Amino acid sequence: MTDMESKDAKLNAFLKEQVRTNLLNIGRKLVIEKGADYLTARKLSQASNVSVGTIYNQFSTMENFVAAENMQTFDELYQLLSIIIPDQNPYINIIRYVDAFSGYVVNNPNLWTLVFREQLQGGERRRPFVYLRKARRIEKLLEIQLRAMFGYLGYAERRLAAEVLETTLFALSGFLAMPGWDKKQPLNKHNICQLLLNTYLAGLASLRKE
Repeated sequence: MTDMESKDAKLNAFLKEQVRTNLLNIGRKLVIEKGADYLTARKLSQASNVSVGTIYNQFSTMENFVAAENMQTFDELYQLLSIIIPDQNPYINIIRYVDAFSGYVVNNPNLWTLVFREQLQGGERRRPFVYLRKARRIEKLLEIQLRAMFGYLGYAERRLAAEVLETTLFALSGFLAMPGWDKKQPLNKHNICQLLLNTYLAGLASLRKE
């Protein structure tokens, strides 16, 4: 490859990445403002002023585009959880993580609906490794604190306990993302999440007594 060809290749790669980034930014804005249902190839094409063919050239499928958007959401959530100052008491840390998570979902309902719906509708579809890794590092934050609280449990038991908590919180997040959740009485998002968490932790603590 000549120097000129190398420069052209780098320029093309740069321009392609610029188009990709622009599409993701516009798609994210559409979801935030219009909702997850609004995100279609046609609507994205109209908003970005690029052809549907260009969108598919960048992402192959809209499922891949949604996955890319969801990975940005995972990054935002992880950054939010990472700035929480850890306490020596793992129980307090878990409460803080769950509170921050529920707050993110309520404040970004449309973005989280995109994540939630992909998880439900995606079924057994294989997801990119990077997608799974970004989701997994969020889960690990909780698992570290659970290990600190319930170190007497075996690895398999702790892993199962973590999966139960993660699945339950994810299921609850679908309700948290519903419009007007904060207006539902008498339980607000903080109360119901802490009630669920305390019940769960009490159940794990009872295993020690048995």
